[in-house]
Order: sequence, then C-alpha cells, then structure tokens
Amino acid sequence: MKQIAVQGIAGSFHEDAALKYFNEEIEVVECKSFTSVCELIDADKVDYAVMAIENSIAGSLLKNYQLIRDFHLRIIGEIYLHIQMNLMVAPGVKKQDITDIYSHPVALQQSMEFIEKYFPNAKLHEGLDTAAAARLICDEKPKNAAAIANLRAAEMYNLEILETGIESNKKNYTRFLILSKHGNPTEGTNKASICFEVGHFYGALAKVLNIFAENRINLNKIQSVPILGKPNEYTIHVDIEWEKTKNYDKAIHQVLKNATSLSILGEYTKGDVYLHD
Repeated sequence: MKQIAVQGIAGSFHEDAALKYFNEEIEVVECKSFTSVCELIDADKVDYAVMAIENSIAGSLLKNYQLIRDFHLRIIGEIYLHIQMNLMVAPGVKKQDITDIYSHPVALQQSMEFIEKYFPNAKLHEGLDTAAAARLICDEKPKNAAAIANLRAAEMYNLEILETGIESNKKNYTRFLILSKHGNPTEGTNKASICFEVGHFYGALAKVLNIFAENRINLNKIQSVPILGKPNEYTIHVDIEWEKTKNYDKAIHQVLKNATSLSILGEYTKGDVYLHD
C-alpha cells in the first residue's frame, strides 16, 4: 500500500486530493507542516506527498516552491480540486446557538461574506487546517461552536452539516502537486514545471520566454519567487505544456544556453479537475 504524506489530518483537502489522484487504497501520513512533508520524502519514510501549490482565489504558496527546490523533490503529477466550504456542528447544535467558528484562516477568509451575514458577532478561531477544526468539534462537542470544512470531514467526524457551499466565490479551485524523490521519464508526459534565473540585462527574461513560443510550447503559468538573501533577484517558475516531445526537448536546450541556471522540477501529465461530490 502506498504511503502518502500530507499537510493536515484525515478529512483535510490534502487527503481528499490524495484519494482522488491515486484512486486506490492508500495510507495517508499526517504532517503538521509542509516542511515535515518534504522531510518524510527525503528520508524515504513515505512513497509520495501531496502538496498544495496555488489557489484560484488566494494565489500561490511561495514557500512551497522553495521547499521543492531545497529538498530536490520531483513533481510527478497534479490535480485540481474544487474547494467547497461547509458549516458543520456537533449533533443537536442549531444555527442560533453558534457564537464561535473554527477553521483554517484561508477557509475563514473565503467564507467571510456568509459569516458576516449570518454570524456577524461570532468569534473566529484559526487552526492548522479545516479537518482539525472538524475533529475539535467532534472531540469536545461544544454547544455553541461550528467548524468550516469539507464534506468528508463532516462524515469522518460525525458532524451535522447546517449549510453547504458557503464560500464567497463558487469558482474556487486548489492545485495540488504530487511529489516524489524520483521524476518521471520525459516520454509520455505533456507538462513540466521548471525554474530558471537570467542575467540582469535588457530583454534577458523576454528572450527565454520567446523560446517557448518559437517552439510551440504553451506557457500557462509564470511566477517569480524572491531568492533568499539576494535583494531584487528572483527565480522564475514556469509551467509549460506541449503536444510534441521533440519541441519540448529543443526548447529546453535553447533555454539552457540563455539562462544562468535551469532546473526541471518535474515532467508529468496535465492533471484533471475534480468537482466536489
């Protein structure tokens, strides 16, 4: 059975992404931080990891880009998960009883319109993840509190759902990366995540980016990440897609000649988008 490290606990969105990606029985290894996730892979204590890298509302998780590079991990896949927020309580608790709401800070932020409309005086409590908030409600069974989490968490921790889909923006997706110590062979893949640095002269970045266009490579994401300890210097992360492997190989060789450094973080198959159940 594959062992998969995730940030958070059972019932989290990370676990949900792992279950959908692998589509088989897996053992999920819970971690308190993304750093711990990477340490487990690096020490060969798990087979793979699932790590959030960007959200369509909150944006990119820049620290996770740095972790992937620091631990020399390889991206072997991706999955896009539709994020739905739900209000849940211990059995018997009613809406009018709620004075406290627990969840991850991003989940609270993404549900703020609902909270301000129906619970303007509620005290908000931030935790490590949404599933941990659900488990707290399950364990302590407070008569005046609710959690915001996904449907799987409600099912796992025997909570009653008072409202579904309370997120402010219904087009809310998170992209999760599947990580390993070893990468995929290039053949059979159609997407890659790479990072590079360029010199400080006019047109240096544009020249590299034009290489992809000239080779019919689709550049669908570009993200600059500050280099620690080097003011005004950045690593450029890009995601690229191709139809013909030879075009990709040619483009990479040309980028090597025009960048001061280049790292291929992973070559994989473009991921599926999963709606909530």
